[in-house]
Amino acid sequence: MIITGKKFSKPEMSRVINGDVVLENKDTQPEKFRLDHLLVEQHPEYNRSTLQKFIKEGYVTVDGEIVKKPNAQFECTVKILLTVPAKTPAEKLISPTILYEDAHVKVIDKPSGLLSMSKGEFCPEPTLEDFGLLVHRLDRDTSGVVILAKDEATQSMLRRQFQERKAHKVYYAIVQGHPKLDEAKIDLPIARNLSKPSTFMVDPNGRESITYYKVLKKSDRSSLLELRPVTGRTHQLRVHLKYLGTPIVGDRVYGDEQGTTRLMLHAKELEITIPGENSTDANLRKTFSAPVPPDFDQFFEA
Repeated sequence: MIITGKKFSKPEMSRVINGDVVLENKDTQPEKFRLDHLLVEQHPEYNRSTLQKFIKEGYVTVDGEIVKKPNAQFECTVKILLTVPAKTPAEKLISPTILYEDAHVKVIDKPSGLLSMSKGEFCPEPTLEDFGLLVHRLDRDTSGVVILAKDEATQSMLRRQFQERKAHKVYYAIVQGHPKLDEAKIDLPIARNLSKPSTFMVDPNGRESITYYKVLKKSDRSSLLELRPVTGRTHQLRVHLKYLGTPIVGDRVYGDEQGTTRLMLHAKELEITIPGENSTDANLRKTFSAPVPPDFDQFFEA
């Protein structure tokens, strides 16, 4: 898909690029501009951050040559072409197992590696949003049961249950080491880590965060835990387990990779109320379960 130029937000630069005006400085040399700034003028439908990403990924040519540096300097008279690849249909790239489906919802077993939602204005890879209306999210590396809505009324109904803590979730996690207690309640508030804003940390001034855990299996260096979060804070399970000194295996943010290719966290069960098949039918309380991935068993067998 080739995107052609559009109207410019700065008429002066437009006239320069069209060749109607030649810019000269005191030394009679044509003025130069950053490539990302020139591209913003041509494609105001994207923000500069997205255009910088396009440049770095090789989607932009200048006079027929690929340029990957957003800060590269060029005159306004150069020919800049942005070629954005068409997004491949999600079904051709990935086919999650459908655990349940009716007229209102679709429940899938999300594989590790699948994004929940698009990042930025353009996302070339598939996300959960390609399969239905998003109700809740799992981290990219987390696998397991996810429910999607097929209409906005159902989406609102399901989201409200998560907000009101009426949707109950069970996770399995393999952690480094062994918790001091085989079963306990973790009641530790969580807040954003201001020194690293993309992460979170236990903070007495943070938001209430509660997780129940139980040890299901142990090896010399690891434990398999069942986790039942009461609240649904971002990165809650990962932060709580790091604080206990037993980070989740494969957690590149809050622990270390431990030789695995993924975060060893799996959404095992989801209990939630869904609409009846027909408008006259009563709502149904359902529990959906996603089988534990083979790599969980393989981890303990290794």
